[in-house]
Amino acid sequence: MSGKHKYTKRDNFSSKFGVIAAAVGSAVGLGNIWRFPYVAGENGGGAFLLIYLGFIIVLGIPLMLTELMIGRKAQLSIFGAFRRLAPGTPWSLVGLMGVVAAFMILSFYSVVAGWTLEYAYIALRNGFADKSPLEIREMYNGIVEAKWKPVILMFFFLITTAFIVRSGVKNGIERYTKMLMPLLLVIIILLNIRALSLDGATAGLVFLFNPDFTVINKDVVLEALGQAFFSLSLGMGVMATYGSYIKKGESLGQTAISVSIADSLIAILAGMAIFPAVFAFGIDPGDGPGLVFVTLPGIFNQMAGGYFFALIFFLLLVIAALTSAISLLEVTVAYFVEELRLTRKRATTVATVAMIALGFLCAFYDGVFDFFDSISANVLLPLGGLLLVVFVGWFLGREVVRQELEADGKVAKYFYVFVFVIKFIAPFAITIVFLHNLGLL
Repeated sequence: MSGKHKYTKRDNFSSKFGVIAAAVGSAVGLGNIWRFPYVAGENGGGAFLLIYLGFIIVLGIPLMLTELMIGRKAQLSIFGAFRRLAPGTPWSLVGLMGVVAAFMILSFYSVVAGWTLEYAYIALRNGFADKSPLEIREMYNGIVEAKWKPVILMFFFLITTAFIVRSGVKNGIERYTKMLMPLLLVIIILLNIRALSLDGATAGLVFLFNPDFTVINKDVVLEALGQAFFSLSLGMGVMATYGSYIKKGESLGQTAISVSIADSLIAILAGMAIFPAVFAFGIDPGDGPGLVFVTLPGIFNQMAGGYFFALIFFLLLVIAALTSAISLLEVTVAYFVEELRLTRKRATTVATVAMIALGFLCAFYDGVFDFFDSISANVLLPLGGLLLVVFVGWFLGREVVRQELEADGKVAKYFYVFVFVIKFIAPFAITIVFLHNLGLL
């Protein structure tokens, strides 16, 4: 196949808010609302948060800008972008790696999203009421270990995701994320108001915002670096694909900064909703992955208005899972449209059926779930991110980079800093994450 593509007329985001809503929706997922609070809890709270925010500024924003730039420059999704920008070279394999990563991640992510649907249903029928902590843990284990129910919930979740994606960029992704992201923000603010009104809530804020630098060690720094990298949906081609739908008049620098700030803000607000409640009821903030699914339902049981706040919290999880799933499915759909010459509706159907099949395997076989999780998080994402920055920093060329960053007609004053970070700092930092994930550091 040549570098020419039949589908040259591309659907675009219609507004700056649409771009930011979609990109923030991709970045904000279970990683922010489920993973960030428990990782912060395990790693000292405030000190972890400070290091995490530092990495977002120094690395997260430049990395996001790199992906957005590649996509908009080529006007193609991640695989096609590398083929167009580096024709006749093996660089397209990096794009293929991104597509494979997004495909694998959504296959097991949709199973976890099914758990959030189950929790939202349990909360709706007040199923947590009068349950002891042990009974709630057994309920969680039962949901995870069940077979057919997670498959049915995963199927429903993926069909909902597919309905949005098949409608297109403007009428599907942009339209629904512009509704879902403000709703997510309203819900999390309501949870913050309630959590901060609890007796003893101040201790949770102190834990999150008053850094204790004595807890900092190599592991805390590496966990913060990894969380910063993965929380922004980097390394899997999502931002490159979304970048290809951004008009030339939009500032990529402002977009990258806005998305990174919004993503970090949601993570912090999630912490502010959870830690005050955790401390108010004398719970260990380092409870780990079960903090949201096991610990919080017990807290809601003891809280005035707990039924309502349990319901909106798990609705929040469902929305966060959905907005991330939309972007992951879009990576695969865009690849099928551009490379296999399928219509968007047919591409969405093919991709969804394939993900349902793999999701079925993930739900029934823990080994498949764990393999997809491990290989994508520990290998494909960091390796893809590393090769992306090497490509832009050392292969693409400074003038090409400058032209794309200044496509909105304004001088990119940050150009030299950006190039330095992408050429030297980012490759080193991502390599550290890669080695840490593999257990070699």
